[in-house]
Amino acid sequence: MEERYINMRRRRSEELEDDWDEPPRRTPPSRKAPSHRRGRNAAVSVLMGFYKLLVVVSVVIVAGYVGFRVMVKPPEQAGAVPPAQAGNKTNPSTGGTAVVDPDPDTVEPGRQLRPGVYNILLAATDMGGSLTDVMMVMQYDTAEQKVGVVSVPRDTLTPREKGENPHLVYGKGGVEQRVIDISQMLGVPIDYYIKVNIKGFISLVDYLGGIDFYVPCNMNYDDPIQNLHIHYKEGMTHLTGQQAMEVARFRKNNPDENGRSTGYSDTGRTETQQKLLIALAKKVLSWNSLTKINGFVEIFNQSVDTDLSMNDMLYFASQAVNLDPSTAVSTATLPGRGDAVYHGSRYCYELDPEGTLEMVNQLINPYDQPMTLEDMNLGKAESYK
Repeated sequence: MEERYINMRRRRSEELEDDWDEPPRRTPPSRKAPSHRRGRNAAVSVLMGFYKLLVVVSVVIVAGYVGFRVMVKPPEQAGAVPPAQAGNKTNPSTGGTAVVDPDPDTVEPGRQLRPGVYNILLAATDMGGSLTDVMMVMQYDTAEQKVGVVSVPRDTLTPREKGENPHLVYGKGGVEQRVIDISQMLGVPIDYYIKVNIKGFISLVDYLGGIDFYVPCNMNYDDPIQNLHIHYKEGMTHLTGQQAMEVARFRKNNPDENGRSTGYSDTGRTETQQKLLIALAKKVLSWNSLTKINGFVEIFNQSVDTDLSMNDMLYFASQAVNLDPSTAVSTATLPGRGDAVYHGSRYCYELDPEGTLEMVNQLINPYDQPMTLEDMNLGKAESYK
């Protein structure tokens, strides 16, 4: 068999050499496959080629994602906050409460921070850019893919020395001091903060092409001093950045002929702000917005102040892709009363202890055990107006 195979190869080789000198021989035409079979084969070839391309692209994406996840490390947690009665001291330079390192003897035995759970203070400044007009503590549970948001009213009673304004929004130290104040007040660690100015909020909404939002009531308010004019009808409305800012700032209508104003309180305004935040988050996390990352970075650099590192931001961004704001976000406003008087200052917002404890445990408690009122340092009014 082997010798015959070699002879056949030699004979075929000699025939090919002879063909160089002889005119080409006519060979009978080969039988072609039917046209429908040729079309089907071509389609199969195209599909196979497309499938191979998808496989290659998928491998590249998976490899890049795995590499990205390996390089980007989870951020550090701030650590447990010592109980309010463990000797936290007033900071005379700021008038606020200083954060001290937790004493192992005072931290509740067995209570631990849950891994992958972060509390972040979200703050927005007023038109002047100096006061943190909006403050929310957002907890992001990266393991469970859940977000809890608690709004802290700007006038919340914060115990300070005499002569200093006890309203939370005022006081020395900027957003860093607000982190300390709120952390000690509620007894929860705040790992990071993000502060955005009004211009940044307007730019972001406009960059996203506006947002669709249900305006909760008729709004008719004018403030010539701030050049603020808010006029909207209740119902679903497409808002530009400027309009979204106006709706977020609305609290009451112009007085009627009897001098009475309608609208809602600061707590009502915070609920509107929470809903605006969720609507904005949905737009940012939508697939149509993922291609606009460069614009997000530019707006972020110009309008946002934060202590998050680039690694931290990349980590949270990679986790947030899996988040559904429609179902995974829960919001609340800390309950209380706004007629408290403290050191002569009126209209302070005194937090309701039991209601505040319930909201904190439901939405922003980072521990593996429930908190108690002993963990908190809530201000108490001297009287009520």
